[in-house]
Amino acid sequence: MKTKKGFRLRNICGENVIVAEGIENIDFSRIISMNESAAYLWNKVQSIDFTANTLIDLLLEEYEVSREDAAQDVNQLIEQWQKAGIVED
Repeated sequence: MKTKKGFRLRNICGENVIVAEGIENIDFSRIISMNESAAYLWNKVQSIDFTANTLIDLLLEEYEVSREDAAQDVNQLIEQWQKAGIVED
């Protein structure tokens, strides 16, 4: 999968949020907030093809977490990203 073009991570008032670029795309009901680890992953996979395993490996490199916990978190994160429409297969 890949991140969709036109969506960028921004820090707004101390919050990491994904917003659509371009004035015509602004819909404040569709801003997606990300915690530190989700924002880290988003930044790492920009413009590359990635899988759940890619994200798991990135979490394991950056954080002290078990593979099982990382896999659970990644699966939930991918589901959220897909539901929000910010990634594509």
